Parts: sequence; C-alpha cells; structure tokens
Amino acid sequence: MTVLHLVIIVAVLSAGIVLALTNPTTEDYLAFVEQELEKVLDRMDQNSSDREKAFIRELLRANGKKLVEGTVRPKTIRRNWGVASRFETNVLDVRMVVWGVGGRFIPIQGVQEATVRVGRLAF
Repeated sequence: MTVLHLVIIVAVLSAGIVLALTNPTTEDYLAFVEQELEKVLDRMDQNSSDREKAFIRELLRANGKKLVEGTVRPKTIRRNWGVASRFETNVLDVRMVVWGVGGRFIPIQGVQEATVRVGRLAF
C-alpha cells in the first residue's frame, strides 16, 4: 500500500466522520421547515401593508414553532443513514421529501406546496 492510498483512505474516512457529525436531526429539520414557512409567508404578504406584514411576522414568531410541531413533527419519518438523513412528511395531503446532508437540507419534493398549505392554517 502506498502513501497515496493511505491519504485517500484517511480523506474518505475523515469525510465520513464529518458527514456523520453534521447529519441533521429531526429538530434541525423542523427548524428548516419553519424557515421555509417564513419565506413563503414573506412572498405571500408582498402586497400587504407594513403593519399587516409586522402582524404576520409577530404571529409567526409567536406560533410558528407550535404550528410546525403540531402539524409537521407527527407526520414526519426520518430515515437515518449515518452520513445523511431522508425526511418524509405527509402533511395536508402533500408528500414532502427532503434530504439532510452535512448540516444542509435539499428539498426533493413538495416543500413549497406544503409550506404554503401550513401557512394558510395560521390564518
């Protein structure tokens, strides 16, 4: 075995360790969904007055976590592969699939539609 082979093995193992340590949890996923909800609500209220926008933001700050906890958490299945996780949520007749890798989330299906529907529940 050459030094190059050892360097490659150490690099691959190091990358695996870093990915395992930064593998998102369910709480990280719920925070991601909450952030997506905020983004959708920001786009939805572009035609609203500043006062209405402030009210919506305050309402989301006060109740957003409860809304996500009560609506999304019970309907979410996390498949953990150590270095990555697949989150599948069936909420309000929408199937949402998101991959979590390296502390980041990659939406695959239904995130926009689901967050719009959850946002509508707030009102």
